[in-house]
Amino acid sequence: MTDVLGAPVEIPTPDGVADAYLAHPDDGSPHPAVLFFMDAFGLRPHLRSMADRLASAGYTVLVPNVFYRYGRAPVVELPEFIDPAERPEIIQALGPAARTLTPEGSMSDAAAYLDWLSASPLTVDGPAGVTGYCMGAGLALRTAGTYPGRVAAAAGFHGARLATDAPDSPHLLADRITAELYFGHADQDSANPAEQIDRLEKALTAAGVRHRSEVYPGAPHGFTQADTAMYGAEATDRHWSALLDLLNRAL
Repeated sequence: MTDVLGAPVEIPTPDGVADAYLAHPDDGSPHPAVLFFMDAFGLRPHLRSMADRLASAGYTVLVPNVFYRYGRAPVVELPEFIDPAERPEIIQALGPAARTLTPEGSMSDAAAYLDWLSASPLTVDGPAGVTGYCMGAGLALRTAGTYPGRVAAAAGFHGARLATDAPDSPHLLADRITAELYFGHADQDSANPAEQIDRLEKALTAAGVRHRSEVYPGAPHGFTQADTAMYGAEATDRHWSALLDLLNRAL
């Protein structure tokens, strides 16, 4: 593990300027790029710490506020620790911000994020890795399918609505994906039930996508988020091992 530098950055997009956090090793060298898609609670200290940890393993990591159209992060006031009693009210308050992010807009943004990383002197030439959490897992999957030549690896953890009946569900892009994928699913997750996990698995297998999809027993939705009551240390450690194994192999 190496020392890390982290700083706020601003990413121009066709719809405005996205505030973001950039973390990278403090060694003066370029490193493989990783686009890190946030969960619904957004860009906050815990996600910055996750980006720092990933950067310490040898990556240049960008965490954009994907709700930038609604406002700068945090788009709603967040406590230091999100407990179950507060969670429903916070989720409801985030609804208007979430509705600003359409599949089309999110992929326009993803191109801007990948362009910015590619142009940065802190990244090496070549395709990027992508990882995402909760709603961000769907963004990671959609990015891999929309920009196959630009993404070498994509991961999603405790993902939400990855393979729904909607005509624009992310899993329908499976036949365009060339990246290697990994999914760490939460057990008994209402946002990603067993039938959707099975639908995603079948779509990826039918399309010949290199992938591994695992359900973490006993892990609740949001298990990587240590500033919430959903956190699970064992599942989080497993996530780090799987993510770094994927990125180290693919990038």
